[in-house]
Amino acid sequence: MSPEADTNREIEEKFRRFGPSYRWFVTVGGLVGSMSMVLSGTMVNVAVPSIMGAFGVGQDLAQWVATAFLTTMVASQLLNSWMVQAFGQRTTYSLALLLFCLGAFVCAAAPNIETLILGRIMQGISAGLIQPLVLATVVMVFPAERRGMAIGVYGMGVTLVPSFGPFVGGLAIDAMSWRDIFFVPLPLVGIAFILGVLFMPAKKLSFKFPTFDWLGYLLVAVALMCVMSAIGNGQRWGWSSDSTLLFFLVGAFAAILFVYTQLRAENPLLDFNVFKDLRFTSAMFIAFAFGAGNFATNYAIPVFAQTVQGFTPTDAGLVLVPAGMLLVALVPLAGRLADTFPSHYPIMAGCIVFSAAAFLLSGTDVNTPYWTIAIFAMLSRSAIGLVMPNMGKVAMSSIPPAKINQGAGTYNFIRQMGGAFGVNLTAVSIEMQTVHHADSLSFTQTYDNLQSIEILELIREILLGGGIPEDTVNQGALDYLATVIYLQAQTFGFQDTFLCICVAFAIAFIPAWILGRTRGNN
Repeated sequence: MSPEADTNREIEEKFRRFGPSYRWFVTVGGLVGSMSMVLSGTMVNVAVPSIMGAFGVGQDLAQWVATAFLTTMVASQLLNSWMVQAFGQRTTYSLALLLFCLGAFVCAAAPNIETLILGRIMQGISAGLIQPLVLATVVMVFPAERRGMAIGVYGMGVTLVPSFGPFVGGLAIDAMSWRDIFFVPLPLVGIAFILGVLFMPAKKLSFKFPTFDWLGYLLVAVALMCVMSAIGNGQRWGWSSDSTLLFFLVGAFAAILFVYTQLRAENPLLDFNVFKDLRFTSAMFIAFAFGAGNFATNYAIPVFAQTVQGFTPTDAGLVLVPAGMLLVALVPLAGRLADTFPSHYPIMAGCIVFSAAAFLLSGTDVNTPYWTIAIFAMLSRSAIGLVMPNMGKVAMSSIPPAKINQGAGTYNFIRQMGGAFGVNLTAVSIEMQTVHHADSLSFTQTYDNLQSIEILELIREILLGGGIPEDTVNQGALDYLATVIYLQAQTFGFQDTFLCICVAFAIAFIPAWILGRTRGNN
C-alpha cells in the first residue's frame, strides 16, 4: 500500500470514529502546534537587549537567536515531505514537538550565546517541519468547497500570533527573566502533542524509506548558513576579512550548485522551472520583500522601543498588538479585494503604504509618543494585509495546475527566506550605523562644542551636590556624556535602517508594476 493510500485509510478510520467533527479536531490540534512555533519565533525579539546584557555581546551576535530559528525553519521545510512519507503525520508531528521542547530547555539553561543559538536551531527545525505538515493535513481532511474557509482559519491563527509574541515575551521577562520565555509556549506544545497523538493520521512504520535529494538539501542548508553567517558576523570579523569572504564564497558556490542540481533532478526540492513565468517571478520578488519587511519590523520595533525609548519589555511588545489586530481584521476585506480588482493594484498600493510606514518610522526618536509608533506599525501591517492575499493569488494562478504543489512550496520557501534575511540584515544595519554615528559624534566632542561643555558642567554640579568625591566627578561626567553620545548614535542607527527598508519597498514597487504589464494578472 502506498503512503498516500495508507494515510487516506487512516483518515477514513478517524472519520468513522469521530464523525464530521474530526476535521476541526485535527485542525485545532495542528493549529495549536503551529501557533506555539510562531509564538516562539517572535517572542524572543523582545529579549534581545536582555540577551546582549547577559552574555556581553553586541546586537549583531544576539540577533542570531532570531535568525538561527528562521534560517533553520526555512531549510527544514524542504525536509517535511520526506519525513511525512517516511514516518507519517502523527510521528513527524510528535517528534517535532519533542525536539522543540528539548530546544527550549537547551535555550533556558544556555551558559553562553553559542549554546543558546544551538537551542534555537533545534526549535527552528521543529517549526519548519510542523507548519507545512499542518497546512497539508488541513487540506486533506476538508472537501474542496470548504478548504478556503479552513485555510483562512489556519492563516488567521498564525497571522495573529506574531504580533502577540513580543508582548507575551515582555510579560515573561518583566515577571521572571529572559530565560523563562522559552518555557512559555510549552503548555501549548503539550496540548498540541496530546491532540496530535489523538487526531493526526498515522502511518505503519517501515524500514523502507523513500528516496530524497540529500545532496540538494545539504547544498541549500550550507548556502543559507554560510551566507547568513557572513552577513551576521561581517561587522565583527571585518567585511573584507578572510573568514567573511570565505563564507560568502562557499555560500554562493553551494547556492549555484544547488540550482544546477535542481534543474537536472527528476524530483527536485525546488522546481525552478516555475520561474519561467514572469508573473510568478515578480510575485516571488515581492514575497521575499514582504517576508523580509514583516519579520524585520517585528524585530526592530520592539528592540527600538526598549533600547532607544526605554520601554519595559512588556510595553515594547504591546506596541505591536494593535497592528496584529488590524491585520486580522483586514484579512476578509483583502480577500474580497483579491477577487474584485486586478491583483497588481492592491500589491502596488501595499508597497507604497509599507514604504511610507518605514519612512515615518525613520523619523522616530526617544521623544516620539508611544501611540505614534503603534500607529506606524499598524500602517505597515495594513500594507501586508493588502499584499499577502493578492500575492498568493498571482503566484498560484500563474503556474500550471500540475505544478501547484511545487509552486506553493517555492512560494512559502521564498517568503520565509526573506524573513530570515530581513532580520539578519536589519540587525547588522543597526549595529553598523550605530558604530558609524558613534564615531562621527565622538569627533565633534572638542573644547569648541559648547553644548557638550555645558552638559559636562551640569553633570559635575549634580554629582558634587550629591556628595560624590571631587576626584571622581570628572570621570562620572565623561561617562555620562559617552552614554548620551552612544544612545544618540543608536537612534540614528535605527533611523537609517528604517529608511533603508523604505527604499527597499520603493524598489519592490517595480516588480509589482511589472505584474500589471503582463497578461493574465487578474
